[in-house]
Amino acid sequence: MTEQPNLNYIEELSAGSPEFKQKLIEILKREFPEEKKVFLDNYSQKKYKATAENVHKLKHKVGMLGFEAGYQTTISFEEELLNGEDSLFSEFMLILDSIENFLVTI
Repeated sequence: MTEQPNLNYIEELSAGSPEFKQKLIEILKREFPEEKKVFLDNYSQKKYKATAENVHKLKHKVGMLGFEAGYQTTISFEEELLNGEDSLFSEFMLILDSIENFLVTI
């Protein structure tokens, strides 16, 4: 995977406000680990519809952190799960792991 998370979109949203930027980062840091955990719990139980809903929520964070191809992968994975398939799981996990590693550095 060549894409790496970044704060470009968050900086654009914050329009120069360091306070707003920090609030967005804090929200990501607080919500992401729990959303990832719920996703993995549902996936391990093969609850694909619930897992697809988790992926839908995570999709917005993937987009916020600058993934373009990763965002498309997330959309495809969500659709797969709704059809009872999971071939994009490993690729999606690379995206989530990349985000997780990034969030501890900011």
